Amino acid sequence: MNRVTASHEGGLGARYGTDFALGEHSARHLRRVLRRYLAAWEMDDLYDAASLALTELIANVVRHCPDRRAAVLILRLPEGQGLRVEVTDASACPPLSTAVDELAEGGRGVGIVEAVTDRWGWVPLADRPGKTVWFECDGKAAAQPEVNGERRERNGC
Repeated sequence: MNRVTASHEGGLGARYGTDFALGEHSARHLRRVLRRYLAAWEMDDLYDAASLALTELIANVVRHCPDRRAAVLILRLPEGQGLRVEVTDASACPPLSTAVDELAEGGRGVGIVEAVTDRWGWVPLADRPGKTVWFECDGKAAAQPEVNGERRERNGC
């Protein structure tokens, strides 16, 4: 059963969640959803990196999970700190970088996610086989921490 869970508190809300079987076009549809949420949250600057990382996570489910089922959660972090995306699937295999040959067509997804996000990781599910792979991109509020009363720039998502 496919389902969408979204909080609608005066607009798009602080989260979007869906659970369904992914296919070839799922990444494109989820990127469209991501763009709308980031625009509503005034975090458009995170779109390029977040959409690339989301695409990689979705591609991993399509390639490596026989049933292609996954739950996708897009969350706005508190106080404009940024964005968190989680993809949960039924495969217990950890996400690994398998690219050995620089000309290989696959195996670079983990490296791409690591390169374009501020943080990423994965956790095994406690109650059933599977895992959640997640990433975070810092928003402007988190990307410019105040040090001794002075704003500091930092490379973010």
